[in-house]
Amino acid sequence: MIEKVNPMHVNKIADRIAGAIVDLAYRTEENPKIAVEVLIGHGKCHVIIETSGALSINKIKQIIRRIAGKVKSDIVIVSQDKELADNQAEELRCGDNGIFKGVPLTDEQLQLSALAHEVYENFPTDGKYILDGEKLIICQSHAKNTLLRLLYPSAIINPLGEWSGGPNVDTGATNRKLGSDMADSVTGGGLHGKDLSKADVSVNIYAFLKAQETGKSVEISCAIGDTEIDGRPYSEIVEIAANYINEIGGFEKLAEWGLF
Repeated sequence: MIEKVNPMHVNKIADRIAGAIVDLAYRTEENPKIAVEVLIGHGKCHVIIETSGALSINKIKQIIRRIAGKVKSDIVIVSQDKELADNQAEELRCGDNGIFKGVPLTDEQLQLSALAHEVYENFPTDGKYILDGEKLIICQSHAKNTLLRLLYPSAIINPLGEWSGGPNVDTGATNRKLGSDMADSVTGGGLHGKDLSKADVSVNIYAFLKAQETGKSVEISCAIGDTEIDGRPYSEIVEIAANYINEIGGFEKLAEWGLF
């Protein structure tokens, strides 16, 4: 049993804005320290950014407008806490406490991911999808039920009828769709809106990739300041995660669909 949401779901819009701001931070300085939270809905977008660098308010507003359309933005930028920043001053060390797991994806999860991408290609609007054994549920906004039933005759289509979605009728926030992003690998740490020094990003990605490679579940714990995790230097785990992020095209791309 698995749920996926597409990149136009309002929570994913929040994730994408946060990811795009992290991308901006990496274009601004080499190894930024940044954490972004986004709350969006009903014509407003609130963004709080803790960062080590200087970011352009105008560029952030451009990101919000590109992803969310015409909304009123409220942007707060503050410096990262000095004690937290000092943790990384001399060498790359784990940025937070955490527990993490990686779990191999099932055929069902891969099947729904492929279907979600397919539906989104035809209907690039807010949508969410569930696969539970033989039961497939498709909730797709701005789409005629008659057409959806022709395309997916065995699915349960929009049980409450046709609907419109997105930030004009709903609210979204960063890291609220982690099950859609990570399947059974989900833990308390969110993937989005953070730089690579944060364990929520790098260790989550590392554990997920290791599970797919080995076919076995992975469980990892870490403490803030750790220099070694899972028998590897923390810098090596960060490099593995960085390579993955670069291969898919950046933090905003990660935010679109998560890890699968």
